[in-house]
Amino acid sequence: MTDTARTARTGVPERPSLDGLEETWSRRWQEDGTYAFDRSKERSDVYAIDTPPPTVSGELHMGHVFSYTHTDLVARFQRMRGRTVFYPIGWDDNGLPTERRVQNVYGVRCEVSLPYDPDWQAPQAPVDDAARKDPTPISRRNFIELCERLTDSDEQVFEALWRRLGLSVDWSLMYTTIGPVARATSQRAFLRNLARGEAYQAEAPTLWDVGFATAVAQAELEDRERPGAYHRLRFHSPGGREVLIDTTRPELLPACVALVCHPDDERYAELVGTAVRTPVFGVEVPVRAHPLADPAKGTGIAMVCTFGDLTDVTWWRELALDTRVVIGRDGRLLPEPPAGVPARPYAALAGQSVNGARRSVVELLADDGDLVGEPRPISHPVKFYERGDRPLEIVSTRQWYLRNGGRDAQLRAELLARGRELRWVPEHMRHRYEHWVGGLTGDWLVSRQRFFGVPVPVWYRLDDDGEPDWSNPLTPDEASLPVDPSEDAPPGYDESQRGAPGGFVGDPDVLDTWATSSLTPQIVGGWERDPDLFRRVFPMDLRPQGHDIIRTWLFATVVRAHLEHGTLPWRTAELSGWILDPDRKKMSKSKGNVVTPMALLEQHGSDAVRYWAASGRPGTDLAFDPAQIKIGRRLATKLLNASKFALGLGAADALRAAATEPLDRAMLAELSSVVAQATAAFEAYDHTAALQATESFFWRFCDDYIELVKERAYGTGTGGDSARAALANALSVQLRLLAPVLPYATEQVWSWWRYGSVHRSPWPTTYEVDRAIQGGAGDPELLRLASDALGQVRRAKSERKLSMKAEVPLAEALGPAALLDQLTLVVDDLRAAGHIGKLDLLPDRTPTLVIACAF
Repeated sequence: MTDTARTARTGVPERPSLDGLEETWSRRWQEDGTYAFDRSKERSDVYAIDTPPPTVSGELHMGHVFSYTHTDLVARFQRMRGRTVFYPIGWDDNGLPTERRVQNVYGVRCEVSLPYDPDWQAPQAPVDDAARKDPTPISRRNFIELCERLTDSDEQVFEALWRRLGLSVDWSLMYTTIGPVARATSQRAFLRNLARGEAYQAEAPTLWDVGFATAVAQAELEDRERPGAYHRLRFHSPGGREVLIDTTRPELLPACVALVCHPDDERYAELVGTAVRTPVFGVEVPVRAHPLADPAKGTGIAMVCTFGDLTDVTWWRELALDTRVVIGRDGRLLPEPPAGVPARPYAALAGQSVNGARRSVVELLADDGDLVGEPRPISHPVKFYERGDRPLEIVSTRQWYLRNGGRDAQLRAELLARGRELRWVPEHMRHRYEHWVGGLTGDWLVSRQRFFGVPVPVWYRLDDDGEPDWSNPLTPDEASLPVDPSEDAPPGYDESQRGAPGGFVGDPDVLDTWATSSLTPQIVGGWERDPDLFRRVFPMDLRPQGHDIIRTWLFATVVRAHLEHGTLPWRTAELSGWILDPDRKKMSKSKGNVVTPMALLEQHGSDAVRYWAASGRPGTDLAFDPAQIKIGRRLATKLLNASKFALGLGAADALRAAATEPLDRAMLAELSSVVAQATAAFEAYDHTAALQATESFFWRFCDDYIELVKERAYGTGTGGDSARAALANALSVQLRLLAPVLPYATEQVWSWWRYGSVHRSPWPTTYEVDRAIQGGAGDPELLRLASDALGQVRRAKSERKLSMKAEVPLAEALGPAALLDQLTLVVDDLRAAGHIGKLDLLPDRTPTLVIACAF
């Protein structure tokens, strides 16, 4: 029977191609429900994944492709292992990134004082720079509608990319963090935190992003190196002693409330307990001692202002100092001086920006002779909100907090214990968690002064003077969630009482986006909404995520599950590394070195890109390498062509038959070992090792084994039957081993000769492979010996620049007698593959195998 006839019978195309596979199979998988979660299964049969919802505020990049592919590899493996996989997908669409994107795309800003305009039309997007610099004010509701419109558009683009990449998610489980289910879940959890005393409100110094006009949490900070200058200021003591202070923030001089030195610093011992006067303003401030003061920094004595940095907050709190706030929420100095500060010198600073006020204070100091020397330029770390572009200030505001162990030693110990219960992949990432939890200095600030987010679900009574009663918030019934206090009235009130004395006012803030994202297991698992589903999926099996958000997403999710359920939210955390550019720098939009994935998926195919992603281990950074993507395409192409060839030999009809010939048994014995290696690697979340073992065998199978047996496979009799049986079993097993990494190519080949989907087929086992070996044993070394011998024949032809099909009239095999005895078991296959006319075996002539060819 010819190859063409066999190919036609098995349904294999004449010219297999990777082109178009994504469109074909993505549609089929959706139509057939290939990846649908079966909720009839009990918890022991479920593998539940808490997938990270990417932020919908721009384009997905190769870092997303890298980490989400890792998750999909796990999902596909577990599904083939017989588990029903709970694999949802979500979009993190609320919060500051979305608002900033809306502002930039449409040139608008939210103005809460404006009424809703149902007829307002958004400008044609994107707008020009002039519109961005002078944004159009719109009402809060109009602004939120615009956020929803843009995120819906972005989410469609994201979904198209994920579908093309081949993520095996159940799209019916899709959620958004601003959707009604997420809002109700987030508000319910907050109200229960409030009822248990875990959520509380406080007026306190708050890290404030001037650009976004909102408070930010400790977990959202990052240090950025910025230029600055030390200014040396002269303070005056009543005894006439001059006290010199070095500061990078002279503009905070009117906010000075104390000087602080170390308790053991003898230079200032006599000043502790006394008072000095500030330059320019002449305000009397105490001199105190505190162990955080560094004798080696500057002059060894520091100016405490309310508030210049987090150390100022610590000193202010622990030393019970006065408060003199001078910087407002807009980042400018307040129009009026704080109590006790003279108005006349302060007038020169009122209303100025921080930088402007700094210049004015320096001029005033110089005029009074209290600026000592010239400012000394320095470079120093300055705290920023991770998404902001202006240095943070510390202002006093009323905010909501959630207890997280920052001020509770018992809770901190419990959360550290949770970290030790969790399986970390890789294990060393646990130390990052412990370092973060151990270094917390305060509770989690969860309120934000923004608009597109989950509203804080409380109201406040107004007294007869119209002042809110902050200490007794009004709360909704859980059955009414989600609520928006800016539009809904609390129980027992109506809308006419909003803002009126004796009435109510809604909390104007929204919850931090992490306060909702930290509840993704509850959101997707149906907590309090679908108890039957929740018991089948919670606690979940896996949390995949980036290692850079251990302190935010991972820790926050542990906190919420611990407080609400008294358990971990999942059993295992798998951490992804970063994608680096060719210079080994992290890819980021701010650095301009981001590579977007869609063009690569279209050019090389999704399987090729997935192969590149699978070559990076969990927790390990990976350089973006187009060459690796090309290798992946070559592998997928080879899989199509090798499968076509094997099926053209009639392998499809021999799947249930046993291999009887020594070389066939040897190949299957080695394949059995590969199955064991790949399975163990996947179980250890080491998909890279699984791929390496499988790929290495696959190329030897194609380059050596097929070449060695193809002539025999064309024939009849037991030898041909054995070869076809081995080819069929090896192809079936390798398709399944490669299916998690190359879902499109493997599904295409599977459809040529098998029923159903390869992704719903059982993961191969060593028992399955061993069963195909008649007698149950084979020697993998025999395949390696045959490959070595064939390789030597090929090299001899290559050195003479002959075709691989060139005849070798005579060849001699030299080597130890025992080795040549083994070679006799495969000598017919070797002669056929090498086109050798006569092969003589000459024992004990050389210490190793040598194949000498005569032409």
